[in-house]
Amino acid sequence: MSTVVIIGAGHGAGQAAASLRQEGHEGPIIIFGDEAHIPYQRPPLSKQYLSGEQPIERVYLRPQKFYDDKDVDVRTGVRVTAIDPEGRTVTTDGGETVAWDHLIIATGSRARILNIEGSDLGGIHYLRTIGDVDAIREEMGEGKKLVIVGGGYIGLEVASVAVESGMEVHVIEMEDRILQRVTTPEMSAYYHNLHTSRGVNIHTNTGVSGFEGADGRVTAVKAGEQRFAADVVIVGIGIIPNIELAQDAGLTCDNGIVVDDHCRTSNPDIYAIGDCSNHPNPLLGRRLRLESVPNAMEQARVACANICGGDKVYASIPWFWSDQYELKLQMVGFSADGDQQVLRGDQAANQFAVFYLKDGNVVAADAVNSPKEFMMCKQMIGKPVDAQKLADPDQDLKALMQ
Repeated sequence: MSTVVIIGAGHGAGQAAASLRQEGHEGPIIIFGDEAHIPYQRPPLSKQYLSGEQPIERVYLRPQKFYDDKDVDVRTGVRVTAIDPEGRTVTTDGGETVAWDHLIIATGSRARILNIEGSDLGGIHYLRTIGDVDAIREEMGEGKKLVIVGGGYIGLEVASVAVESGMEVHVIEMEDRILQRVTTPEMSAYYHNLHTSRGVNIHTNTGVSGFEGADGRVTAVKAGEQRFAADVVIVGIGIIPNIELAQDAGLTCDNGIVVDDHCRTSNPDIYAIGDCSNHPNPLLGRRLRLESVPNAMEQARVACANICGGDKVYASIPWFWSDQYELKLQMVGFSADGDQQVLRGDQAANQFAVFYLKDGNVVAADAVNSPKEFMMCKQMIGKPVDAQKLADPDQDLKALMQ
């Protein structure tokens, strides 16, 4: 019986173990995770787990019993340090060598580190792991001052939790607007107004130049001539894909581990999935590296089907979500692909969708508290639509597709 080794213990790895058994793989499955936890979900970390609403048991992708019942060997706290493609082995930080017939690299990504004056002070955090959030939660508290460096989705999700817990929150963003790299000026303005209306202080066109501290802990964030008092700092300036193992093993890498439409790397017995992979998308006509849970899950299913003798192609329209306050933002496709925007619903009521069209065809949508529009957009991608009718909330979306 063949052995499948999975490097990583996130969404992709957990789904891969389940999919292998569903596809009929009867041989050994070994998961290596360098954290002390079985595979877990990352999205709740900056939301429900940070707020204390969700216990750690609900953060885990599946309970330990699942892996026991499916005879999946999950080795936590073990880091893989090398891959030998020719010898078909991996080596761990404990010096163990483990053989594989197929290898799945699901190493994900890590937080981009800000290396400036004072960045080694206590109280400065990154939010990527359960351990990160546990450390942050210990330092949060009503009346404390939190400075968030970076106005992306993670930073804004943390801001919403923190301000509702009674903290004074400042978000510092070096670009002209928050969410500049991922959405339109109109959606940036909507979320800017949302957060400021809830008490968050947002500072755009502001670059952080250093941190001040006392007794080894951060006390302020410096931004040019400005100074922001801080009890806690969270840095959220993007992530870096973990591709070093693949590079050292001689696999082709370019903004991620390069895979084909079957999730295979340049070595046909090695697959890569999730944040660390760069894959072709036939529906969009270009290669992508996605930082997305749905992408990791679907790639896991595709890779495992092919490991088990199938011929499955990965072809999905990307989708994402973000929870801030009582609002759920659900996104399909990329708004930058559109040349026309159509608003459906009421922004003032925090329930609306913005559809993005190109040459009259739907290419993307941002839906705020509008699950019906989100689900329908998934079906409308690539199809022509009457923009005037699309904007009318009384018009049935299904009828527009006929």
